[in-house]
Amino acid sequence: MREQEGIPTLPSDAGNIRRAAEALRSGRLVVFPTETVYGLGGDAASDAAVAAIFAVKGRPAFNPLIIHVENAEAAFALGDATPEARRLAARFWPGPLSLVLRRRPDAPVSLLATAGLETIAVRVPSHPVARALLREFGGGIAAPSANISGRLSPTRPQHITLPAPDIAHILVGDPPTVGLESTVIACLPDTPVSMLRPGGIPLENIEIPLTT
Repeated sequence: MREQEGIPTLPSDAGNIRRAAEALRSGRLVVFPTETVYGLGGDAASDAAVAAIFAVKGRPAFNPLIIHVENAEAAFALGDATPEARRLAARFWPGPLSLVLRRRPDAPVSLLATAGLETIAVRVPSHPVARALLREFGGGIAAPSANISGRLSPTRPQHITLPAPDIAHILVGDPPTVGLESTVIACLPDTPVSMLRPGGIPLENIEIPLTT
């Protein structure tokens, strides 16, 4: 084990995945690789953990977080699935696509994570470390990129320069293969499907009509 900015940096074996999941359950944050970039993860249901993500990143509280989940079923338990959302999920999940859906009233996600909006952003990552952590944790993980807001998103553990106190571990795995953030598409009832952020899936690969 080596230290990165005072944070234990651990290989992503089964034991350390369990340690990271336990840290999340205790309200601490964990950095882990996804196929896009390294993410700064916290328990999406915990107000304190979500608040810590905003504080560590220096992220404005009005900027919602993306909730990472294990599969489409878990995603659509948090947000209402439109037909277009189901088509996109079937094609691109697991993968670098985030969908903005109408938040379900019973979604077990902190209102801080959605900035108090009636929508929620969800994603099913494909990186094996992210998927193993989600399975072990058993819930949604709020996970923006592991960088100070406004700086480049990290694709290697040595690029991570976050303050240490709230972060339990940095899990190290195979490098992200995409290298930029997920594409974000809004799929809301009675509203044209629209791209909110370009990213890991090129626009031309998305077959449904979009407004930009």
